Amino acid sequence: LNQTAGDLEGNFRRIAEAAEKAKHSDILVTPELSLCGYPPEDLLFLDSFLEDCARKLNELVEYSTRFPKLHILAGYPLKDSDRLYNVVSVILNGQILLTYRKKNLPNYGVFDEERYFTPGEEDVCTFDVGDTRFGVNICEDIWFPEAPSQAKGQGAQVLLIANASPFEEGKEEQRLDMVRRHVNAIGMDVCYVNMCGAQDEIVFDGETFACSADEVLARAPHMKESLLTVEVKKGKICRGEVSQPLSDLAVLYEALVVSMRDYINKNGFKGVVLGLSGGVDSALVLKVAVDAVGKDKVLAVMMPSVYTSSLSRGDAAKLASRLGVRLETISIQDGYTAFEFMLAKQFNGMPHDVTEENLQARIRGVILMAISNKFGSMVATTGNKSEMAVGYSTLYGDLAGGFAVIKDVYKTQVYALCRWINECNKENPVFPETILTRAPSAELRENQKDQDSLPDYAVLDEILRRFIEDREGPEEIAAAGFDRAVVDKVLRMVSRAEYKRRQSPIGPKVTKVAFGRDWRFPVTNKYRL
Repeated sequence: LNQTAGDLEGNFRRIAEAAEKAKHSDILVTPELSLCGYPPEDLLFLDSFLEDCARKLNELVEYSTRFPKLHILAGYPLKDSDRLYNVVSVILNGQILLTYRKKNLPNYGVFDEERYFTPGEEDVCTFDVGDTRFGVNICEDIWFPEAPSQAKGQGAQVLLIANASPFEEGKEEQRLDMVRRHVNAIGMDVCYVNMCGAQDEIVFDGETFACSADEVLARAPHMKESLLTVEVKKGKICRGEVSQPLSDLAVLYEALVVSMRDYINKNGFKGVVLGLSGGVDSALVLKVAVDAVGKDKVLAVMMPSVYTSSLSRGDAAKLASRLGVRLETISIQDGYTAFEFMLAKQFNGMPHDVTEENLQARIRGVILMAISNKFGSMVATTGNKSEMAVGYSTLYGDLAGGFAVIKDVYKTQVYALCRWINECNKENPVFPETILTRAPSAELRENQKDQDSLPDYAVLDEILRRFIEDREGPEEIAAAGFDRAVVDKVLRMVSRAEYKRRQSPIGPKVTKVAFGRDWRFPVTNKYRL
């Protein structure tokens, strides 16, 4: 299910629709906190929200009488005295058979459950259907032996796990390996039911699966709402439909598309507007936007200056034409000249520097935000993780917008995704080859190249990945073969750019450590790396 935080009516409706589809089955398992959406964050501090959740639960209990043989497992926040629990209830024909309280509360990365919930204790966590006893766990419980062992101790033969497990690179295999280790240790088959869709920065990849210790017995598609049906005989799950895994680049791209689609649709934007520069970053964002909401809801704006090359103009026009997107051209030159005139007295006698470069970016930001205000479209920013890390961006310029869809995608990954997309469309490649082969440039001054200010992106990205995701220090990174002076320069840039990152739009987390919930360095910081 693709649920939305706080959308109690919509979430109820999707559970009800799933129950209708599953009415000939015995059990329907929905994701963690399926009734209120995940993560509800500080909505959980509102008594009115908790009361509305309780009312909606009662509606679901009443609704279950339509399917008297269907056990519905639904997740919600339960307030008991002055404590709040993350729970799953087993509902059957107008009654709650049992309520299981999550024991292991994650409090790292994007998770902050100890802020809200109390760990559960020794609940009854099993129920019988036919000749099989089923156990119930919630998400993080399966990462530790205690909760599965408790279910096993109560006689469970098959473990049902309700999850809201976020996507990140490599998570699919990590998740499956971990579950199978526990399956092997406790001797139970497992049904692992995950949320799909996106909620702000978090992408849920779905991929619900059933497995034994030896093999995956059934698996739902990536990133899509689906009803995966499996048969259980004598305490064992029978082999069912197994969707094939996608390539790493395919999964990453799908995560970007889903994140943008859900952010736009769930927040009621009418479409997407973005600046199309003729460079690789805005090219990829345009393709993502088209696949997310459709070409008719996307507007690309080319905003040339005297530094914009004819090649950039031509590549932008070719790309927009190939994707069927409307392209508007609005020169920033008149606006730039007006600002120069306005600031002439203050800047008299001073040479041009990065101030004038940033002024161009900020004029573009104003244009895009004006279009957004007038027509109700969301501005999609086009900065990547490499730029975000070292501050190679302009506050209130190219950082101005509503959603930064590639903010957790390194520049080298941007190129890889574009080449993969072209490879998938060999007969009609999406991206002009010159976008992928020419040296990247912000085109804010004559003959400017990114590598005038930054190391080669292959070097930069590996240093950044080691520091940000692997938590390596400068000595460790240099010991891996990188020039120590380059490492020190990059890490200084990362530290100095914290104030920019704090003011950047949100965007999807797709790596182990993203700039957002995962990353909490102080802005005012005297410690130098």
